[in-house]
Amino acid sequence: MAGHSKWANIQHRKKAQDNKRGKLFTKLIREITSAARLAGSDPDSNPRLRLALDKALSANMGRDTVERAAKRGAGELDGDNFEDIRYEGYGVAGVAVMVDCLSDNRNRTVASVRHLFSKHGGSLGTDGSVSYLFTETGVIGFAPGADEDRVMEIALDTGADDVIVDDEGGIEVLVPPADFAGLLQALTDAGINADMSEVLQHPSLKVALDEEATISVVKLVDALEELDDVQEVSTNADFDADALASL
Repeated sequence: MAGHSKWANIQHRKKAQDNKRGKLFTKLIREITSAARLAGSDPDSNPRLRLALDKALSANMGRDTVERAAKRGAGELDGDNFEDIRYEGYGVAGVAVMVDCLSDNRNRTVASVRHLFSKHGGSLGTDGSVSYLFTETGVIGFAPGADEDRVMEIALDTGADDVIVDDEGGIEVLVPPADFAGLLQALTDAGINADMSEVLQHPSLKVALDEEATISVVKLVDALEELDDVQEVSTNADFDADALASL
């Protein structure tokens, strides 16, 4: 579709990551605590905790802080008790939006999430209404100009499910979460640095948006991600590149 670019969408995701840096440590600590509470503080037997620890350390969080968060979650230290909550809904143009939260007050969280959906022209759905459209996936993105052949060679040799290249040369590597850290390290060792890397809920089918709908959905996603209780917002929107540039 004219006006759409995989790299523009990857770049927008990276900017969103950077804009969340101020709240990043709080969100990472909550994720570590929750993962440890569910399956213990040993990352070797807790894949979710391993991913959370890797993300925290790559964000330069201190090892002592990371270890304390894991121990709190496992009950080895006192701390708040957060629960995982997922809300599912729709933005404008029928775009699917999934909101993963960690909260110590379910009523507060659902009221805040519902308010933002309504404010930005969307609505909350029922459990399971959109989650079937997403699969947890490691996504590693590269700007146009990256060595496509080398990226593809390393990716496919190190557990990637797919390598997608758009018309502008932007590259998106999809990898199972269990192989994400190993593939990212293999690319780094080869001197190929990713522009965006994250384990997220990847949609099986995307909805292409025009400029007006792109602006509306981006505002909804940004507002949701500003909530302290929100850990991750996933959408199947294929944003219009010109609208992203204007934002």
